[in-house]
Amino acid sequence: MGESVESLYAAYAKVFGQQRQVQRLELVLYKSQAEFKANNRSAAWAEAYYREPRSYAYPGNGDNPHHWMLHEATHQLLRQASGFKLRRWVNEGIASYFGAGTLRDGMLDPMVADAAAYPIWWLASLELSGDMQADIDRGVVIPIEQIVEDTGPPISQDVNGYYLHYWSLTHYLLDGDAGKHRDAFLALVRQGGGPVEFRRLLGPYAQIQRGWYEHLRALAMKQRQATKNGSE
Repeated sequence: MGESVESLYAAYAKVFGQQRQVQRLELVLYKSQAEFKANNRSAAWAEAYYREPRSYAYPGNGDNPHHWMLHEATHQLLRQASGFKLRRWVNEGIASYFGAGTLRDGMLDPMVADAAAYPIWWLASLELSGDMQADIDRGVVIPIEQIVEDTGPPISQDVNGYYLHYWSLTHYLLDGDAGKHRDAFLALVRQGGGPVEFRRLLGPYAQIQRGWYEHLRALAMKQRQATKNGSE
């Protein structure tokens, strides 16, 4: 777990650099889920959480035992290492981007999502028709304006759907279309991720929404195919 969080720090620094000087960041690591739950001061369903100045987690099980911890530690880096004050969509999007990255040989690659990480394990079940407006009308896709401005349906109605949107929009703006939005997105993060800054730096919602939708559709199809091949 210590090695994975250090790999997160290195991967994060490649994207954002170090915005301000900080002392050693602290992670409280419980020995088991039971011990974590007994000391949990966050939501009852939490598997890890961040409360400044510390992240709290436990070594998990399965193919990816560290993704919850990496998600929360990213929130810690955004706040304490970079000093960002972010809108929910971009705060959760970046945390999901790094938290769901693939860890190989001590290196975290956030561009390549790990199927065993949240929210990626829901990606294969996302059925997109190719008709963006039809998918919006049937509630599968939340319009980008509602994501950025936080005006969509209550997140409690579809937590997993929202996190797929947060993650995929961040993934698209950093890595999609050969990285053409990357610099504008990083500038947007420095300014908090608000709607006015979004439109000024990245362009009209409709313009970004089309590219993001196709990016998400391709990711979902790829994950569905990988899941199918793995089960054969």
